Amino acid sequence: MSTQNRFNWQKAIQLGGIAGLIGVLIALVGMVESFDHRDIVAGAISMGWTMLLLTVLVAAYFSASHQPSKSFSLVASGITGFIFSLVMSLLAFLIENLDLRQILVNASPNLLKILTLENGIPNGLISLIVISTIFGILGGALYILPAKIRKAISLGLGMVAFLGLMEDIIQVTIASTGSGNSAIGWMFGRGTQSGLSIIGAIVVFGVVIGGNLLWGTNAPKINAQVSKMPPNRQRSLRILGYGLILLVVLYLPVVLGLYLTEVVNVTGLFILMGLGLNIVVGFAGLLDLGYVAFYAIGAYTVGVLTSLSGQLSTAFEWNFWWALPVSIFICVMAGVVLGIPVLNMRGDYLAIVTLGFGEIIRILALSDFLKPHIGGSQGIVNIPPPDFLGVLLNKPQTLYYLIVAGCILALFVSQRLRDSRLGRSWKAMREDEDVAQAMGINLVATKLLAFATGAAFSGLSGTILAVKLGTIYPHSFALLISINVLSLIIVGGMGSIPGVFIGGLLLAGMPELLREFAEYRLLIYGALLVVMMQVRPEGFWPEETHKREFHEDAPDVTPVQEAA
Repeated sequence: MSTQNRFNWQKAIQLGGIAGLIGVLIALVGMVESFDHRDIVAGAISMGWTMLLLTVLVAAYFSASHQPSKSFSLVASGITGFIFSLVMSLLAFLIENLDLRQILVNASPNLLKILTLENGIPNGLISLIVISTIFGILGGALYILPAKIRKAISLGLGMVAFLGLMEDIIQVTIASTGSGNSAIGWMFGRGTQSGLSIIGAIVVFGVVIGGNLLWGTNAPKINAQVSKMPPNRQRSLRILGYGLILLVVLYLPVVLGLYLTEVVNVTGLFILMGLGLNIVVGFAGLLDLGYVAFYAIGAYTVGVLTSLSGQLSTAFEWNFWWALPVSIFICVMAGVVLGIPVLNMRGDYLAIVTLGFGEIIRILALSDFLKPHIGGSQGIVNIPPPDFLGVLLNKPQTLYYLIVAGCILALFVSQRLRDSRLGRSWKAMREDEDVAQAMGINLVATKLLAFATGAAFSGLSGTILAVKLGTIYPHSFALLISINVLSLIIVGGMGSIPGVFIGGLLLAGMPELLREFAEYRLLIYGALLVVMMQVRPEGFWPEETHKREFHEDAPDVTPVQEAA
């Protein structure tokens, strides 16, 4: 028998061991115990167990993908789940028989109860082995299903998990609108129970699967009918679609309420910065780790020009709308100043220099030298909120429109620049600077325009932050903000404008919604980036150029077909 048709038992055992080590890590950092009180499905499965079972499911899925036949895939995925359960059982055995808390604080009796389903050893371990093996086989079954059904099931499971996590926020939001929750009360747990009810989980799962399958079946027909329409009819449909989106955007704060609107505002500020950094890193290929400097410059400029505190030596007390263009102009000049020393630098050297620039700005903000002018470590207070047509933008529901306007402006500029001559020059420079220069592209002007444009968007986000908070401090502009913005671009897709929004929702919006993850945010960031680089290095919504680069070996269309 050829090696291609043999059962790959090594990969099944290897992935089971890796999944087990990941499960041990999740348990020993405290995530399983911390999240065990939150149910995804009330009385059935907790958030802590969901994380462990999801690890089994993913590992078993990849184990099945390395097998030559469907029957081998199911066997391999079951072995992967079994190996995972053995590693977790060993952890439970060690917790019971050794005092691991001297070294590992989270190896507690509560963790032992969770792993053994409160049945103790050995009965609880037998249940753990059976459940893990079953979920391993389910991961293999998910792999061998047709792609459409696999996608529908994955979306259904994801929606059940999402609604189970968001249960508290959803019920509070519905109650705040005055409509009450009697209409959907059956979807969630009763009394002190959290998460979806069993009936609610089944209904959500079924509706999502059915809707996805129906859409996948009918979408090609709908697209074909639309493509046959006259151009004026197609234009009318596009206008109607944009109008509906605009109506939803305008009415969204009324539906979301105070807390969710604040989450949208925080996410919007990160998206606004991401659109700027996407031009620098995604379009032009210039790795900028000091991007937070422009964020700080924009915030401090507006703070100095509008503050009413009287603590600064120079009190301009301007109106926000007068200070806004000045702030953006200063950020653009700062981008040019940063760009001039790094014109001949690439890659790691460029990243180090820009990192130093960001730290210089932070230290200057803390220094006593500039304290009379920008407040030093005490920051700037009493920054007045802006007003627009007599409406004071001092609440999340009103500031929302200012942030949305900034994001729309940045989105429009990014889209126009992406396909312009300058945008093509950025992309050529990103691929190879020497070739781009040989083709007649002015690298000096192209690089400076990239830094200046990205700095303008970051400064705009900083100005909004200043009036949103009313106070700004140097510690609000740490290096971690640059890392977060760069991470959301990588996760969404380098150079992809829709990818910025996806990355912002995942890395900025979700942690704000799931406050339980706050302690583990950096761990989740790192794990997500590692998984992204291994599984989907081009990002969740990649740019077409990057997608082709990462899938050169895939049987895609030929250049002749693409040109045709």
